[in-house]
Amino acid sequence: MRAVRQRAKLSKAQFARCFGIPVETLRHWERGDRKPRGAALVLLHVIARDPRAVIRALGSPFYIPVPKYVPI
Repeated sequence: MRAVRQRAKLSKAQFARCFGIPVETLRHWERGDRKPRGAALVLLHVIARDPRAVIRALGSPFYIPVPKYVPI
């Protein structure tokens, strides 16, 4: 999870706001306290493969350079 965010060059707060994920949830995932499940896991896989597609779909104002695929 952290690798996906770092490849996007976003802080936790920016990543969370950009993709509609609560910051606290993101912290739990990155610490390993919890694991994403269901729709959140699907969203993270799509973000890892093509974050700009998600940004376009959500209408987010953030620009993210196209990263290489990073497995979650």
